Amino acid sequence: MATYDSSHVKNIALLGHAGCGKTTIAECMLFEAGITKRRGTITARNTTSDYHDLETERQSSVFASLMHTPWRDYKINIIDTPGYDDFSGEVISALRVADTGIIVLNAAMGVEVGADIIWEYTDKFKTPTVFLVNQVDKEDADFDRTVREAKAHFGPNVLPVQYPVRSGIGFTAIIDVLNMVMYQYKPEGSKPEKLPIPDAEKEKADQMHRELVEAIAANDEGLMEKYFDQGELSEADMKAGLHTSMIKHDIFPLFCASAERNMGVGRVMSFIDYISPAPNEMPPQKTKAGNLLPCDPNGPTCIFIFKTIIEPHIGELSLFKVYSGTLKAGVELVNENTGVTEKINQLYLLEGHNRVPVQELTAGDIGATIKLRSTHVNNTLHEKGVNLELESIVFPHPNVTVAITAANKGDEEKLAQALHTLQEEDATVLFEVSPELRQTLLHCQGELHLQVIQWKIDHIHNLEVKIDRPRIPYRETIGQMAEAHYRHKKQSGGAGQFGEVFMRIEPWYEGMPNPDGLNARHTDIIDLDWGGKLVFCNCIVGGAVDARFLPSILKGVMEKMQNGPLTGCYVRDVRVSVYDGKMHPVDSNDISFKIAGLQAFRQAFMDAAPQLLEPIYQVEVLCLDEQVGAVMGDLQTRMGVVEGMESDGHFQKITAKVPLAQMHQYSSSLRSLTQGRARFSMQFNSYAPVAYDVQRRLMEAHSKQEVLQD
Repeated sequence: MATYDSSHVKNIALLGHAGCGKTTIAECMLFEAGITKRRGTITARNTTSDYHDLETERQSSVFASLMHTPWRDYKINIIDTPGYDDFSGEVISALRVADTGIIVLNAAMGVEVGADIIWEYTDKFKTPTVFLVNQVDKEDADFDRTVREAKAHFGPNVLPVQYPVRSGIGFTAIIDVLNMVMYQYKPEGSKPEKLPIPDAEKEKADQMHRELVEAIAANDEGLMEKYFDQGELSEADMKAGLHTSMIKHDIFPLFCASAERNMGVGRVMSFIDYISPAPNEMPPQKTKAGNLLPCDPNGPTCIFIFKTIIEPHIGELSLFKVYSGTLKAGVELVNENTGVTEKINQLYLLEGHNRVPVQELTAGDIGATIKLRSTHVNNTLHEKGVNLELESIVFPHPNVTVAITAANKGDEEKLAQALHTLQEEDATVLFEVSPELRQTLLHCQGELHLQVIQWKIDHIHNLEVKIDRPRIPYRETIGQMAEAHYRHKKQSGGAGQFGEVFMRIEPWYEGMPNPDGLNARHTDIIDLDWGGKLVFCNCIVGGAVDARFLPSILKGVMEKMQNGPLTGCYVRDVRVSVYDGKMHPVDSNDISFKIAGLQAFRQAFMDAAPQLLEPIYQVEVLCLDEQVGAVMGDLQTRMGVVEGMESDGHFQKITAKVPLAQMHQYSSSLRSLTQGRARFSMQFNSYAPVAYDVQRRLMEAHSKQEVLQD
């Protein structure tokens, strides 16, 4: 394939809700450019993207797919992305390297929730954006309604460049108000005939043309003056104005098409090649040091890894964008993140699962390479002698957590390796081995995401796993002051063990006064790894216990705090004052005072109105007006306290505090409750006492477990 300079490369991402036709549009683009001889279909399971076994099985996109095609004098890199919010990591990665986002809307469904979510990302990244209303030929298609919804959701600067002469079954013609021409298609689609705009459509086309001209002129002072002087803009002026306005994220052109019948997609490709920005026309990339890196083929070679694909029998395929310089096969680059020098032995362009070898890629282009041993997503690689690190992709926080175990004994190591591989390929998959909960926890974006992870573990890694509800990280604390003492004495011939400790414990809070009636000679304030504090006061007078034994008493207290007296959960926010004790000149030692401190703490804790605390999460739900009542009602059944509601664009944002124990499978419940048109996020807020019956039940369960262990 020919090498294209930076000004003749166009990088686009196909975005939109599931089922809007992104993959079919990609097929049309490849067919229109002559890359493929026939258009694949989802039902036939032979599309260039959506090639993964899981995608053909589900008949929907799960992973972002990279393709490329020459178009006239340009090369267009196409990234087809999945439509469900569970796979938002794939969308964000694609937007990181795309220079134009094409948000596809379904003419029969209007603006769906996936488009709303994607708009937030394109608006945040200031990605030049084009809207494409697809499936205009469907029986229940309504182009005008879809445009109204798009303007209501995304703002008045969504400007139709085209409209269908007729939506629905009779769709065969498109009026283009930028070029002021009608494209007439045959029933089977393909190449249209250019015709004058019919008299019946002339008034509407003229009105839309004026609106487009005025919007373009309003965003450019020079064009505004020309428009006032001449009362019109030339086609060249309009294209230049659109080009500038797209880069500034000011105007969002809207097109229409039927990708299934190959009507209108070629016109969108033409718009991409002569109006959508090239990489070297976009603002320079920022490095983490705050410097700017222009897209210059003569600059220092610098690439950014935005996606990893792990293929059986081949290994890791690293997808990257060249942000500066010219990358040639065989060159050595330094990974700024790891310090490792990597040799780029082979360079590829991708056509779905097919790889096309190339010898070089210039600044702005997107490609792939294999077998980079120490390189991962978000890594920057550059030529030797420079220090460049580009800003990382920020992936969304997980919303679903489950416990995962190998179904068969002996497969634990295989499971760990499978999880490492999954996390390497998908940065929104996180896992941890929790010593506190004694479970391996898997964090992901939602129930659909979890299903994909399970499928990959089963079909690719050949492992059978069990998915369970994760345990809740409860905390223990106390509600009042209590005192206790414990004497540890052991004599078994020879040197014995002796240590006696008198202790007071109190609930700790910020700014509390010194222990009443005690003389605190020294105070340690310990920030606990699991949250909260332990305040340890040495109040011993007269040398009743030697100072060298105080660390051992503290060690005993800490040991019991890690295995709380109530349920075995971590203890937090307690002040411990050791105020008396006894020791033996021969038999006292560290282990004696550690045991005495542990037992004194345990006894005092159980007399100090012990409380079990549960984690409370701040939950935010974005939903439509008509869904508010159902969502709030569901949160209240989960013991949630609704704190407020406010408008967020065309959504309502509901804020509530909900116990973590009540949030299990909330993702699937919310999807069912709102037909997939709502989404939520959650983050830890605080700990609060559990209900008495819950505390009693958990204490009983812990007691039974201890009996079984004994």
